[in-house]
Amino acid sequence: MSDRHPALVHAVNVTKAFHGNEVLKGIDMDVDKSEVVCLLGPSGSGKTTFLRCINQLESIDGGRIWVDGELMGYSDRDGHLHHLTDKQIAAQRREIGMVFQRWNLFPHMTALENIMEAPIQVNGEKKSEVKARALELLEQVGLKDKPSAYPAQLSGGQQQRVAIARALAMKPKLMLFDEPTSALDPELVGEVLKVMRQLAQDGMTMIVVTHEMSFAREVADRVVFMDGGVVVEQGPPSEVITNPQHERTRTFLRRMRQEEHA
Repeated sequence: MSDRHPALVHAVNVTKAFHGNEVLKGIDMDVDKSEVVCLLGPSGSGKTTFLRCINQLESIDGGRIWVDGELMGYSDRDGHLHHLTDKQIAAQRREIGMVFQRWNLFPHMTALENIMEAPIQVNGEKKSEVKARALELLEQVGLKDKPSAYPAQLSGGQQQRVAIARALAMKPKLMLFDEPTSALDPELVGEVLKVMRQLAQDGMTMIVVTHEMSFAREVADRVVFMDGGVVVEQGPPSEVITNPQHERTRTFLRRMRQEEHA
C-alpha cells in the first residue's frame, strides 16, 4: 500500500488493547484536509484512545496511521515496521495540536508565556516573532486583554481558550480535541465552542471527541459514532444525528437528548 494518500489522516485497521482488553478493534478512518469530524459515542467506546493513537500518545498494536502521508510512530522498511525513537515521534507530534479535557497550563507562567513556550523551546523560533503571534492568538480566542494573567486568575473557559491558542502557536496541520468542554461549567461551554467554530470556518482540520450535539450538528462535516471499539456508523450530521441507522446509535442519541433536556 502506498503511504501517499489524499486524506490528511488515513487510519487502517487500527487496534489497541490495554491489559488484554481490546479498546480499538480495527478502526478505519479518513479525514480530509479542512474537514471537521466529530467522534460521538458512550464512555469507553475508544474515541479518546483513537485520538491519542493519532498523535502517538499511545502506540498502536496493529494497523497503521498516516498523517499527511507520514506513517505515525513507525518507519516501514520493506513491509516491516520499526518503532521510531522518542525524538522522531516528538518531531511528528509537533504538527498536531491537541486540546485535552483539562487544560494543563503551566501555573507559574502567564497566558502569553504559556503560548510562547513551545515555539521557542521546541522549534527554536525568535522570541519577538513568537510574541507577536501569541498576542494575535490571544485576540483570536477572545483574550486580548489577558496576556499577563496567570492560569489561577482565569476561569476554566478562559484557560481552555489559552490552551487552544497554545496548540495553535505551533502552526499545526491538524487539531485534536478530546472533550474540550466536558470539564467546564455549562455557562462557559459556549465561549470555547465559539473559538472552535471559528477555527472550522478558517479551514482547520479538526477531529473532535464531544458530547455537544448542537456543535456536532452545526459544525461537523461528518459525524462518526463509535461503540465498543468499532465505528458503528458515520456520515453527515443531518443523517447520523437526525436519522441514525443503527439501534446502538439511536439508543445513545436518545440518552444524550434526555441529558440535554435534564
